[in-house]
Amino acid sequence: EIYQCDWSSDVCSSDLSWVRVRDVMAAIVGASARSRARATRTIPAVDFAWTDEQIALRERARTLATDAVARYGRHNDAWINGFSKEFARELAAHGWIGMTWPVEFGGGGRPAIDRLIVGEELIAAGAPIAAMWFADRQMGPALIAYGRPDQQAEFLPRILSGETTWCIGMSEPNAGSDLASLKTAAVREGDEWVINGQKIWTSFGEVADYCYLICRTSTDGPPHAGISEIIVPMDTPGIEVRPITDMTTNRHFCEVFFTDVRVPVTNLVGVEGGAFRQTMKQLEHERGGIDRLVSNRALYEIAVARADRTDPLVRQRIAELEISYRIGRILVIREVLKQAPAGFSAATKCFCTEHEARVADFVAQVLGPEAMLWDDVTRGLAYAPGYTIMGGTSNVMRNILGDRVLGLPR
Repeated sequence: EIYQCDWSSDVCSSDLSWVRVRDVMAAIVGASARSRARATRTIPAVDFAWTDEQIALRERARTLATDAVARYGRHNDAWINGFSKEFARELAAHGWIGMTWPVEFGGGGRPAIDRLIVGEELIAAGAPIAAMWFADRQMGPALIAYGRPDQQAEFLPRILSGETTWCIGMSEPNAGSDLASLKTAAVREGDEWVINGQKIWTSFGEVADYCYLICRTSTDGPPHAGISEIIVPMDTPGIEVRPITDMTTNRHFCEVFFTDVRVPVTNLVGVEGGAFRQTMKQLEHERGGIDRLVSNRALYEIAVARADRTDPLVRQRIAELEISYRIGRILVIREVLKQAPAGFSAATKCFCTEHEARVADFVAQVLGPEAMLWDDVTRGLAYAPGYTIMGGTSNVMRNILGDRVLGLPR
């Protein structure tokens, strides 16, 4: 709805109604006569333009992404399906792993917006970044925030060089989005943790060097208490990994079984029994990133090139999706610049992943029967229902938003 307003008058006209502007302004901001007078002043427009340096960075990232796709192939949902240790080392050579980490920890010390730009171009093109993505996005920042100096010295350099791949041991058969109900246990025996339990949907469990394990070290107190984070080398005896082949033929999801797995007590990260808050901070990184917006952007570009843009309904659908891309990018920018309220990443993930599902619907409609042929496009479309499940379902995200952000009654 477009409103034509004269802020010095009593009314604002629209096609639907007449609204008393002064009353509305007063109700919203508690305006006095003086503040209402100030409402007549021109408010500067927000400048969404990229700087020359950011434009140049985007071009470099796009060039590398195009070259990577030519060499390694295009990957749907490249941040989770495109695995290449070789390309991870290339990204490290460009300084594009740990871009935003503090310089004193070996990182680039660059603005968060730079990582967003690079990540958007790589993922949108389908370049295989998965070997480094989790560690860059979550494990490194977690170790910087909660790890001891010896842990940082041991693990961060090999993440930055692209040499190590990390998986996250979080979901369990009976503890998905409800992390507080997890059962995998670590019991202290002398100077070791003895770990028993099962994880599921562990991406790259089969090829990871380390598992950043979320487990229970105590059963005392409420469910969210007693949770700890422990680094587990994946070649430790007692670990069994069973890859899960999904309907798209991808095998990055795994079941991981821990049977009397022993690791040093020094592998504990942060506070024993107090890691629930640490893990929630990790999920802020996971849920509010650009990877939740442009996973299937390459499929969208294929569909737009094939679409009948002389059809006004098709043009309208493209316009809707383009608008959603822009809204989603603004939401992600708010997250990476830390301008969003605590917990708002739930809303960002919800909007962005539901947008990706709408993109998949558009691609299927444009391609028609061709979309049912078994190729990389079909596999990408078949994967789309997972967008609103991975990292927390949309229903759970809405519950988090209502409870923790809006403060609604339960």
